[in-house]
Amino acid sequence: MTLKTPHINRRSVLLGAAMTPLAASPLLAAAEMMGVASTRFNRMKVGGFEVTTLLAGTRPVPNPQSIFGMNVSADEFAKASMQANIPTDVAQFFFTPTVVNTGAELILFDTGLSPASITGALAAAGYSAEQIDVVVVTHMHGDHVGGLYGEGGATFPNARYVTGAAEFNAWDMSGNDTFEAKVRPLAEQMSMIDDGAAVASGVTAMAAFGHTPGHMAYRIESEGKQLVLGADFANHYVWSLAYPDWEVKFDRDKEAAAKTRRAMLDMMAADQIPFVGYHMPWPGVGYVEKRGQGYHYVPASYQLML
Repeated sequence: MTLKTPHINRRSVLLGAAMTPLAASPLLAAAEMMGVASTRFNRMKVGGFEVTTLLAGTRPVPNPQSIFGMNVSADEFAKASMQANIPTDVAQFFFTPTVVNTGAELILFDTGLSPASITGALAAAGYSAEQIDVVVVTHMHGDHVGGLYGEGGATFPNARYVTGAAEFNAWDMSGNDTFEAKVRPLAEQMSMIDDGAAVASGVTAMAAFGHTPGHMAYRIESEGKQLVLGADFANHYVWSLAYPDWEVKFDRDKEAAAKTRRAMLDMMAADQIPFVGYHMPWPGVGYVEKRGQGYHYVPASYQLML
């Protein structure tokens, strides 16, 4: 009796491989879940300046309408959120200090929540705390002054410090624990400035009062290019920027804050000036568009890379 050898072709090999359970091969094991992550710095240019946003922290915060849109109904809040494709039960907060390298000085605007968070973000961007020449405090909330001072003393030992006179005076003698721990030890080293003052060549203070009594924004100008460091004039890209009259829990003077928002948004939309928002979605850089009676946040793409 003659045994016949079965004919084997490429198709039968492929079919056989397809029928083999994937679990049989350790080479095809699933990759480990890594968790949500992001970069810690974003560097761009404004004329001859380098501007670097730093992610000093980010966290989810539940029940956002206890913070934003406090003067509107739950239905109105939900409608605006649905149109923006964001949930109503939780928000992601971002904390974004900014470094401006003018070529002559390295200037840090705000310091995040703690010394560790700001020095870690600086290190990721290639800087050390000792390199910072100037620290500008836009206002005295804890998430902006938290990195100024720690157990080892001043986080930025070689820096001079700048803040708004109206802001410092509003917090001085207030009894605020964070101010006393983080700002008071450096008070004698601080220069107090007013609206229109120059921190350095090409860096100008802009009064943006309301969020706090002396809250400041800053205009960056170099070689005909501009950028606004908006700090907390708007705390969320939808529930604050898009609806500037919606009340925000952390705005000390809610009427003044809304007025400031509209003025800054109108200016930036009309002049097509990009801005950095301390709490805007990472990397915190975008433009403003007018839409009817309101506004719309447009994240920057590659405009500030060119």
